[in-house]
Amino acid sequence: MIYTGLRQTPAMIARTALEEQTDVVALSCLSGAHGHLFPAVVNELRSRNMGETLVIGGGNIPQEDIPFLLERGIAGVFGPGTTMKEVADYIRTNVGKKSCGAS
Repeated sequence: MIYTGLRQTPAMIARTALEEQTDVVALSCLSGAHGHLFPAVVNELRSRNMGETLVIGGGNIPQEDIPFLLERGIAGVFGPGTTMKEVADYIRTNVGKKSCGAS
């Protein structure tokens, strides 16, 4: 697991994912900017030929925003109350199956 820290741009996240050859990018957003930032990370990954990367997101994301994120390449969205086991099980089940390349 690689933690990139706070205030990383989508390009910085994608660059780190490429350098570390990650299978999964997990994003968290509490600011309400998920509708802009999550798809921007997906686009940056795609531009680096990393369309097979599983991208998941979490945070304070309203239910009505989830379809928008799924349509833009976020494979799974996890809100408050989701357990670590649920997220880990999702990753184990879906890594290599769903990706940001499948729009």
